[in-house]
Amino acid sequence: MGLRYTGGILSAGLNGINYPVTAVEYLVVAGGGGASTATGGNSGGGGAGGLLSATGYAVTIGLSITVTVGAGGAGSASGTGSSGANSSIVGVTTITATGGGFGAPDSVNGASGGSGGGASYTGSSPGSGTSGQGFAGGAGFGVSSPYSCGGGGGSGSVGLAGTSSGGGSGGAGTASSISGSQVFYAGGGGGAVNTDSGRYGGLGSAGGGNGGGSTTLSTRLGQSAIANTGSGGGGAANGPGLSPAPGGSGGSGIVIIRYPSYLAPATSTTGSQKLMSQAFGVCTDSLLLARLLSKGRYGYRFIYSQTTKPST
Repeated sequence: MGLRYTGGILSAGLNGINYPVTAVEYLVVAGGGGASTATGGNSGGGGAGGLLSATGYAVTIGLSITVTVGAGGAGSASGTGSSGANSSIVGVTTITATGGGFGAPDSVNGASGGSGGGASYTGSSPGSGTSGQGFAGGAGFGVSSPYSCGGGGGSGSVGLAGTSSGGGSGGAGTASSISGSQVFYAGGGGGAVNTDSGRYGGLGSAGGGNGGGSTTLSTRLGQSAIANTGSGGGGAANGPGLSPAPGGSGGSGIVIIRYPSYLAPATSTTGSQKLMSQAFGVCTDSLLLARLLSKGRYGYRFIYSQTTKPST
């Protein structure tokens, strides 16, 4: 299949196929959770978006397939962060990955989601994950210095708890080679630690944001996760006499559907970078990298939609 990119429009030219298939492989990752601001205290890391991957997804020639890719939750500069949005495939059956939970500010619980948001250091519990999609966030250290927060849960493991050594790191992500090369998706964001403690914030996993932990604003703020990983944002750090620092935003999700390489296409379709629609399916995505399988004149085809020029 050849791809052409002209004036913001992506076209895919298609030929015929040898014979149809009835099942394909998929990866569905929801948007990661954002982290909260550090107003009166530090914040936990955002949870990863839920991750689902399998072979054997049933497809039928002529049936519409709709793919939605969830946005990452926004990190907040003035309050509680936002959880990530769901990603889904809707066809013969529906596959839905749940958005990651936001990382908690002081005295607020981390949100549950695909993976749960990390807890703040006091008055806060971590959010839980969704069975088969992700794990819970990590707990906070408590009311004593260094006031460290838990990391967000990941698709591969629970977020680590804050300790006397620093903020908890995000839970592990999951490796997938469905795109043709190994990529890690859906890791938790790191939890923050008080800026005057001399400790470091927790590390994000699989593209998740690191938690804040020093007195300069550039390192007090929580780092945002990498787009299209579904990983969580890093928690923000606070300290005596400092203005609030913002939490990191979660990474947008991704949906990939893969079918055998012998299937080659027939007609061509075009669409804008942020919305691609035709008679057989619709692809929507906020920050975009979505791959949609739909019926071509003689078989199936991928439709790519993304914000950057694709390789040819």
